[in-house]
Amino acid sequence: MKIKTTVALAASALTAILSGAPALAQAPAPVQGVSKTEILIGTIQDLSGPLAGYGKQARNGMLLRIDEVNEQGGIHGRKLKLAAEDDGYDPKKSVLAAQKLVNQDKIFIMAGHIGTAQNMAAMPVQFEKNIINFLPITAAREMYEPFHKLKYSFAATYFDQMRISLPKMIKEKSAKKVCTIYQDDDFGLEVFRGAEAGLKTLNMEFAEKTSFKRGATDFSSQVAKMKAASCDLVVLGTIIRETIGTIAESRKNGFNPVFFGSSAAYTDLIHKLGGKPMDGLYATMSAQHPYLDEASQPLRFWATKYKTKFNEDPTVFSVYGYSIIDVFTRAAQKAGPNLSTESFIKAMDTMNIPPDIFGNAEASYTATKRLGSDLTRLSQIQDGKWKVISDYVKP
Repeated sequence: MKIKTTVALAASALTAILSGAPALAQAPAPVQGVSKTEILIGTIQDLSGPLAGYGKQARNGMLLRIDEVNEQGGIHGRKLKLAAEDDGYDPKKSVLAAQKLVNQDKIFIMAGHIGTAQNMAAMPVQFEKNIINFLPITAAREMYEPFHKLKYSFAATYFDQMRISLPKMIKEKSAKKVCTIYQDDDFGLEVFRGAEAGLKTLNMEFAEKTSFKRGATDFSSQVAKMKAASCDLVVLGTIIRETIGTIAESRKNGFNPVFFGSSAAYTDLIHKLGGKPMDGLYATMSAQHPYLDEASQPLRFWATKYKTKFNEDPTVFSVYGYSIIDVFTRAAQKAGPNLSTESFIKAMDTMNIPPDIFGNAEASYTATKRLGSDLTRLSQIQDGKWKVISDYVKP
């Protein structure tokens, strides 16, 4: 009797399909990381390595925006949840972190992963499972080139930052001998190559170039080389301690060129840890560092809110994390209640994000444009604080 019933049901369904009539209603296929009540966002940060100061702040910024969204009811009834992994700024650990988030935790999207080499290592793991690499905290060109439907980037590249800004800096400072010290990895090479391209527009070459391995702490030999070459402007392909170490060693030896870094060196940790010798450092940037005594009332209010929650001052990396989740929220809201990778991509490819309280320039995305904005501006450490000193420079 049971067999006859099963056969009858199968025949009925087949008849319905052949006649064009609807059969049994099919529920939409489940989407990884998306349930009726929750959207799981993954992130990989350096929480224990040389960039832990960046990674912890970026994660906190994400959590602040997630709390705000959830307090307002979430996105189409779904609350946001963050799953964060620590890679210690080690690309090998990035792969393991990505495998855990993608295959075990089953995240919907990877957001704000920090580091160039780290993203390069993790992206293949994500792409195999159709997981978007969303607004990574690195300005490398590989974050949107070559084109891949699962890549979205937000920052003007290190290459373009240097290519566009260095010639203007050289002219302003009447520099004759331009040198560079850079980290010997994907990040440092991007800064180096961008600066090299900028020099070519002035028919110039580096008077001296020197590099260091990731994790280095002694820069005496590199500084000695640049001093011997009488460099008057030094391009820094450095991040936190390498920036501080290079400048401190230079000041100690009476070597005082113009120091010019990328957005990777734009952090309050430079002047907080390096002290007075860091005054004068220039860096490219977009979002403004949120000081608690900032003149802008909205920015000051935000900074105070952040400190109240985490009991520490925010940094520009807190802003990056916050802004990344804000853009995600806008796109997920636009994607509608039936959130999927495909509906999210469709929404992102029509997004226009207006300037915000942090000074970020307008950003936009299309089906063929996966870099939100290529604009950059300059800031300088003056009396122990970063001061914005230029408007955005268009390529």
